[in-house]
Amino acid sequence: MPVPDLAPLMTLSSAARRRWLQQAVGLPWLGLTPALVLAQTVSLKQPVPPGDQSALVRLGNPLRFPHDHGAHPGTRTEWWYLTGSLQGRASASSPAQTYGFQITFFRSRVDVAAHSASRFATRQLIFAHAAVTDLQRGELLHDQRIARAGWGLAEAAEGDTHLTLRDWQLHRTGDVSRSVYRSRVPARAFQLDLRFTQTQPVLLQGQSGFSRKGPEPKQASHYYSHPHLAVDGSLRLHGQTLNVQGSAWLDHEWSESLMHPEAVGWDWIGMNLQDGRALTAFRLRRRDGSMLWSGGSLRSPGQPARIFTHPEVRFTPGRTWQSPASGARYPVEWTVDTPEGRFQVRARLDAQELDSRGSTGSIYWEGLSELRDAQGAVVGGGYLEMTGYAGALAL
Repeated sequence: MPVPDLAPLMTLSSAARRRWLQQAVGLPWLGLTPALVLAQTVSLKQPVPPGDQSALVRLGNPLRFPHDHGAHPGTRTEWWYLTGSLQGRASASSPAQTYGFQITFFRSRVDVAAHSASRFATRQLIFAHAAVTDLQRGELLHDQRIARAGWGLAEAAEGDTHLTLRDWQLHRTGDVSRSVYRSRVPARAFQLDLRFTQTQPVLLQGQSGFSRKGPEPKQASHYYSHPHLAVDGSLRLHGQTLNVQGSAWLDHEWSESLMHPEAVGWDWIGMNLQDGRALTAFRLRRRDGSMLWSGGSLRSPGQPARIFTHPEVRFTPGRTWQSPASGARYPVEWTVDTPEGRFQVRARLDAQELDSRGSTGSIYWEGLSELRDAQGAVVGGGYLEMTGYAGALAL
């Protein structure tokens, strides 16, 4: 459940803010008036503008597809988040190697421009992150983009998933029961060209897609997942193009107000199990590490999901790793207790911290991990995300 955190912008020098904003809006002449654009950019916590009350996230608003695969620009924050594991070969005779990947597109509403008549006003910002975990080399490669929506630079379309950020793309086609997503990400150190095919029904998280994230009803999102996506395509890395296949997970989430004032970050897992089950679990943390809120789900093939409500999920940290870059200390092994059993989560590589201060403004850990049962047997895999360890998120 990734999310932009723009508060660190306020700690930058005026020259650094100007450079960031020039990149964000994609128009160099706007660097002449950074104060106005910065005010627009960081004012993402204001109430919904008048006339947009229908955009609020509410219990009882049914999700409709394919419409809700698309953007919801009336809400403050939204993301489309793809993670997974790939098996890659340089040739038919070469051994398969394992890679992890993340592709995330974010959309953030800019409220100050809501009543501006100027066609130059920045009303939406589009961000994107991409990363590849190379287990063989023990390294994480990542890249990031940011641009204002429109002007041929970036788009998050309504009505269906059609996302572009310069030459990075994510698009959905096909019937809603057999979605096919295509993503192309030509990053600086790697290139992903992947197709994702739906193999299971959409998983509505929370109460029919309404997912609470805190003790107050307004701290919630609309949230659905596509677990067990079948992946094929190519990964270009270190001068080689690999044919890849694998399994992926897609989250789409949008919200007006996500985090309680006491929350500093969260821990989240999305895991595809070998027997076809799909496990989601998350908790939001206070500064002292205690749980503020938790939730998740476990779905077996052909069965309704067992939805976990607060406080049914418990995360217990185990072994930790300290980042030499940020100094943050992350638990890279966890015990996760749910109403459907106890699971163990172990990072496949400790060093999977991402520094996104060039786009969304946060430092977080996001990485390929394995899932074990209570006896220690590997039963699946997916991604673990940890935020707020290098500094509290401001949302």
